[in-house]
Amino acid sequence: MTFNYRCTICSASYEIRPEYTVCPHCAPNQKTDQPLHGILEVELHGPASDKFNIAELLPIEPEFFPPIPVGNTPLWEPRRLREFTGLKQLFIKDDGTNPTASFKDRASCLVSAAARKFNINEITLASTGNAGSSMAGIGAAAGQHINLFLPESAPPAKLIQALQYGARVFRVNGNYDKAYDLSLIYSHLKGGMNRNTAYNPLTIEGKKTVSLELFAQLDRAPDAVFVSVGDGCILAGVYKGFKDLLQLGYIGEVPKIFGVQAETSDALFRAFHCGVFETIPTSTVADSICVDVPRNGAHALSLLKTYGGEMMTVSDQEILEAQSELSRTVGLFTEPAGAAAYAGLRKAIGALGPDSLIVVLTTGNGLKDTGSAALGVEVPEQCIDTIDDII
Repeated sequence: MTFNYRCTICSASYEIRPEYTVCPHCAPNQKTDQPLHGILEVELHGPASDKFNIAELLPIEPEFFPPIPVGNTPLWEPRRLREFTGLKQLFIKDDGTNPTASFKDRASCLVSAAARKFNINEITLASTGNAGSSMAGIGAAAGQHINLFLPESAPPAKLIQALQYGARVFRVNGNYDKAYDLSLIYSHLKGGMNRNTAYNPLTIEGKKTVSLELFAQLDRAPDAVFVSVGDGCILAGVYKGFKDLLQLGYIGEVPKIFGVQAETSDALFRAFHCGVFETIPTSTVADSICVDVPRNGAHALSLLKTYGGEMMTVSDQEILEAQSELSRTVGLFTEPAGAAAYAGLRKAIGALGPDSLIVVLTTGNGLKDTGSAALGVEVPEQCIDTIDDII
């Protein structure tokens, strides 16, 4: 199997080299406060193997990967939730079981491997929290230096996690979008590799592994997948995996993808319906999907339109209810961004066939943001002295 980069706008082809991030021909046309222009996507060439092997479908050789067990996350069969929803073949892909408790390990692992292959030992990125702590943890396993630009609103657990892994953390007086811009300036001045979502093509490529795993675990493609959406990079990664499976003849069609955003951070949802990305200040209890400018928005929008996907929104209250429902009926405690995907399923149940094979992707462990989770429960105010106090 051979690989190259292909521009999603002009179709220009490039070698997979660290100097290529966004397309050099299209990037000069980048507009302020708009998604990245000229996203590069990995293109693969060659016949399908007789024996399905995920490593063979990745552009970086296995010997460069850090010694940390990323991926192969469990696919839950939630019996009580199936009864509750009436969906007989409902599954939950729990990526909160990755080493740093986040889906973002998939991208970080491939970026780390590429950095090692090209003898780069410093990686910089911006993050709302999960990508940063992920890159810090993966980088620690690989012996790489990580520079993280983190917005001031990032949950304390994600900040502490990144610091525990040894990352150099710059707290930004502003939101994720400002942190993203500052991290790019830093990379241009200091060099090294930048892991920023979508800006580094391997972030999308690493995230495609979730679709490859789903195929391996189910022995077929799902009928529908529910994915929470912020920048649109995970959405693109899910599509990329199924696109590769389709190209190689492993599956007959790409599943229907439902992208789910918070009502108060819904740039991609709005663009899906009106075709224009407007920059509106956002906030949501689901910090991992809170972005004003979805950096992979244009590419994600194109994929949704091409393959018949849908975008939907859920309120913060619906996200907290979904988080609680997953915890109480399944025993799966996911962070608000992961719960958003299930909140989307709850809204769409009427349009889903009871026998459809459906996967909800949960992207992070609930302990990543206990402050938000506390909004959905009632914490006892008083402590007891004896058992008589409660009888």
